Amino acid sequence: MATKSIDSETVRELAHLLDETNLTEIEYDTGSVRIRVARQGLPMAVHAAPAVVAAPVAQPAAAAPAAADDASHPGAVTSPMVGVAYLAPEPGAAKFIEVGASVSEGQTLMLIEAMKTFNPIRAPRGGKIARIIIEDGQPVEFGEPLVIIE
Repeated sequence: MATKSIDSETVRELAHLLDETNLTEIEYDTGSVRIRVARQGLPMAVHAAPAVVAAPVAQPAAAAPAAADDASHPGAVTSPMVGVAYLAPEPGAAKFIEVGASVSEGQTLMLIEAMKTFNPIRAPRGGKIARIIIEDGQPVEFGEPLVIIE
């Protein structure tokens, strides 16, 4: 079985996203190709290999207890990807949500930019926005709590 060739432009975009968001690691998986770009100190290492079963992602040991509480909250909406979160559709525009506002299931809460693509994050259920955990333009990790809906 032939392995799909690795697109050097994709690796460059991942490395640029890593620099842009100040993340230490990013992984891209198409099913046939898996690319992992990681930074350790100043040099940047790029690893690519055929897709294999992904290992669980370790959470940083220095995570604040409040972040752990937010993630376990039953109304927590967590990030489905690594990227940069935006609370408005464009700079200067009104935010998608405000604390205290009611939202309906499927309503856009924010956008997460990953690899030059803006992905809408939608409300998994209706309710009231109790808390917006992230700031506009903040880099986010997979599984990081974004919003609390009660």
